[in-house]
Amino acid sequence: MARQRKKKGRSISGWIILDKPVGMGSTQCVSKIKWLFQAAKAGHAGTLDPLASGMLPIALGEATKTVPYVMDGRKTYRFAVRWGAQTNTDDLEGEIINSSVSRPDEAAIKAILPKYTGEIEQIPPLFSAVKIDGERAYKRARAGEDVVIEPRTVSIHSFDVVEVRDDDTCVFEINCGKGTYVRALARDMGLELGCLGHICELRRTAVDPFNEDDFIKLDDLIELENDFDALDNQLLATGIALEELPEAVIDKQQVMRLRAGNPVLLRGRDAMTFAEEACAINGGDLIAIGNVDKGSFFPKRVFKVSMA
Repeated sequence: MARQRKKKGRSISGWIILDKPVGMGSTQCVSKIKWLFQAAKAGHAGTLDPLASGMLPIALGEATKTVPYVMDGRKTYRFAVRWGAQTNTDDLEGEIINSSVSRPDEAAIKAILPKYTGEIEQIPPLFSAVKIDGERAYKRARAGEDVVIEPRTVSIHSFDVVEVRDDDTCVFEINCGKGTYVRALARDMGLELGCLGHICELRRTAVDPFNEDDFIKLDDLIELENDFDALDNQLLATGIALEELPEAVIDKQQVMRLRAGNPVLLRGRDAMTFAEEACAINGGDLIAIGNVDKGSFFPKRVFKVSMA
């Protein structure tokens, strides 16, 4: 008997900017969205821990080719630090490994923030996805191994106190670059202030180029189950992830050449002559990502379906 092939799913493309609820893992959310849309392919741009909520950009179809550009975007987090205890995971999930009766006042907290702003050296948490000799740090930590993680440079563009709720809890907001661990900030601030600390709330509110206006809740999408027209209307265009790239406008004949992997000569008085990276657009549709040299566009990644 011939083996039946599995259905590949719908060739829909675009972005869903999910407001991830607390308690769900990022992979679980992606699987749910992929199932709701019956999408052939799905992925996400930046993991959120189950205890965290907020922005989880999910790419469907051809939009998965633009995930690296969103991964590199700035991110904004609002988080609460609970003073008085350090945990082995630097958040509520872990075991308390040290405690303190000391508590910082608001002036002391604000005084140290400049040290955590700009280009800083940070050691990621032991329970993190950082790879050590090809294996995730959290797997080694769970196995009881002594885990040594080298410091890395991260960028924190702004760091502010939002609210001092009480003696035990302070709420912060940061805007930061790729690879920043908020849990490590809580750990390091607690150690420097002499009171210890860990994350007790974490919410991501923005991932460039997306913001809170783009949020959609999982429950709202579930209500649209099997209504693919309504679901597809929730998708943001694939090309929105490439807003920072210069655009080269091409005609229909050039579309065919690019999709076949061939370069095209850009026409027009204002046509680009050089760009390390650019995107080719036709009628608002994203056709390709590539580079421009001597007035010709050379495709690196080609899109079959570009818009939601």
